[in-house]
Amino acid sequence: MKIKAPSQLQKKIIITLGILLVARLGIFIPLPGIDHDTWNNHLTQNGLLNFLNLFAGGGFTTIGIFALGIVPYINASIVIQLLTKVIPKLENLQKEEGELGRQQINQITRYITVLWAILQSLGITFWLKPYVFNWNIYFILDCILTLTTGSIIIMWFSEVITEYGIGNGASLLIFQNIVSGLPKTLQNYQINFNNSANIISLFILTIFFLFILISTITIQEGKRKISIVSAKQLSKTSKLSPQSYIPLKINQGGVMPIIFASAAIALPPYLLQATNNSILQRILVLFIPSSLLYLPLYCLLIISFSYFYSSLILNPIDIAKNLKKMGASIPGIRPGIDTTKYLNYILNKLTFLGAIFLFIIALIPPCISIITNNKSFQGFGATSLLILVGVAIDTAKQIQTYIISQQYDNMME
Repeated sequence: MKIKAPSQLQKKIIITLGILLVARLGIFIPLPGIDHDTWNNHLTQNGLLNFLNLFAGGGFTTIGIFALGIVPYINASIVIQLLTKVIPKLENLQKEEGELGRQQINQITRYITVLWAILQSLGITFWLKPYVFNWNIYFILDCILTLTTGSIIIMWFSEVITEYGIGNGASLLIFQNIVSGLPKTLQNYQINFNNSANIISLFILTIFFLFILISTITIQEGKRKISIVSAKQLSKTSKLSPQSYIPLKINQGGVMPIIFASAAIALPPYLLQATNNSILQRILVLFIPSSLLYLPLYCLLIISFSYFYSSLILNPIDIAKNLKKMGASIPGIRPGIDTTKYLNYILNKLTFLGAIFLFIIALIPPCISIITNNKSFQGFGATSLLILVGVAIDTAKQIQTYIISQQYDNMME
């Protein structure tokens, strides 16, 4: 019997699943010399560490060799995005040098990842000091070297998945880490079906969960189509082609604004516990979850990060210049400065709407907890759901595109 060889798509899926499995196993290989029981008790009481633990897939619980996960690589990518806007040489590499320029930027990103991993592992090492059996220079070096090496391996895994597998490697590693934490989250839900109040709570949770899921998909895929027309089109017909448009997403920054806003809002409670300064404590108390300024600050952070990421991803000046080069324009809008102003106006409105949506989604889990009087419902984090939906949609699109291209190649043959 002849065994059919796996297709190219099957090979990509096997490579992706294999790397994700190895990356997951590495989290459960703990660093020696640490009192893990005491550390776990401390972790449950620290909001900031719990937030970081979400993206590490529980790596901070075990302090495994892959505890840092993909976080240093993501931070390095963000730093490069910022530097590209500030340093003309990097901007020139990205825009003018083509593939060679992108490779050089990727190499710089790797160097920053290593530096970031060293700094982050150093901070974790000193954070672990009260929970280490034998604190000395050998433990410090061993911990820094192990965590940094683990982060470099994860970075390499993400690049291998992106190049030889299916989907974006960094996104899939975060996706895996969040999914791995769902069973533990569901253990907190104790629903007694003999109690009508618990059944109502479960019904409310299901309705809100479906609402979040549907609205998240709608907003993630929502676009504002800005029609464009070229001189060539006008010479042939007076009608605009429905396929000629600039797609502007409602939520340009994706999940990044809410991720950074959630991380920033988790700092005041942590700093409140860490400081003994009475003046600083009075200020920090104003921004803890039970205070009046907590929600306004959270909303302001989400809006600020949304505008920041929108400015990184899309530059109306560049779009206006490219349209002018192509001999295209927006109907009713003059090329040049007027086009830039118009695109800025549209982008500002879309960014504000996307930021408000993120804020509303972030508020739903606490609201469910208040309505049902069940604090465990806060486990369904908006950040996690947004990431899961976004990564799932992007990966599914890549698979669909690859299948269509394979069918096209077979037809051509």
